[in-house]
Amino acid sequence: MTMALRIVPRRILQGRVLAGAAIVLIVAGAAVFAPLLAPHDPEEQNMLGTLLPPFWAAGADPAFPLGTDSLGRCILSRLVYGARVAIAVACFASLGAMVLGASLGHIAGYFRGRIDWLISRFVEVWMSFPPVVLALILMTGLGVGLSNVIFAIILVDWTRFCRVLRADAMGVATRDYVAAARLLGFSHTRTMVREVLPATMPLLLTLLSIEAGVAVIVEAILSFVGYSVEANRPAWGQMIADARQTIYQNPWNLILPILCIFVTVLGFNLLGDGLRRTLDVRLTETRRD
Repeated sequence: MTMALRIVPRRILQGRVLAGAAIVLIVAGAAVFAPLLAPHDPEEQNMLGTLLPPFWAAGADPAFPLGTDSLGRCILSRLVYGARVAIAVACFASLGAMVLGASLGHIAGYFRGRIDWLISRFVEVWMSFPPVVLALILMTGLGVGLSNVIFAIILVDWTRFCRVLRADAMGVATRDYVAAARLLGFSHTRTMVREVLPATMPLLLTLLSIEAGVAVIVEAILSFVGYSVEANRPAWGQMIADARQTIYQNPWNLILPILCIFVTVLGFNLLGDGLRRTLDVRLTETRRD
């Protein structure tokens, strides 16, 4: 009976990882192979076929499986090309925030003392600014563009990694094997890389996956208000903004990009939570106890 109770959570965790990985891979695949998957140019306008419904509704056009928007542009093509923006921001922004925030967090948690105090106070000051407002201010100064969106998200969200990993690194730094490494003559850098970082890696992967989902949402907000990518580049938030004007004529134009954002964020969250619970030895030992 006890063995069966252990197997069931393990299968559930493996299911989360597989489901999250499958969703992320599908979205990433759509982004990579967008020119092959999209039936039309995402910016091609067909003024004779505006607001066509999706294939399951009456009056649909087989040439436009998910219908068209108010300018006659193919919704499916725009969704597929919008995945490129979402995945690019999710990957590069989350990695950049991770590198900056995790580095400062490990330094603060490992050395403690004045270094920890200075980094912690700087993080508190930086986090006093509302994240979305700070992102909008940065985009106003930087201008539109994918690289600027990624840079703005990195500057806004690195504090999440820093605060959480600081606390985790501080606990790991008090372990006996870390003290033993220092007694053996390991440098501080080698000790952090070889002893502290492996112990905090499960939490780091979880935060990375969650941040990828957050980056998708932030980019959608920025593109919704017109501060993200260029106007001729499809983005899910931009599609939501455009669909507001015709929500009563064709609500699917609003629902479909929202659904894409929801599914993508869900995939990153499932992947991160499953990896954390599967890889973290401390959680595994707790479940066994």
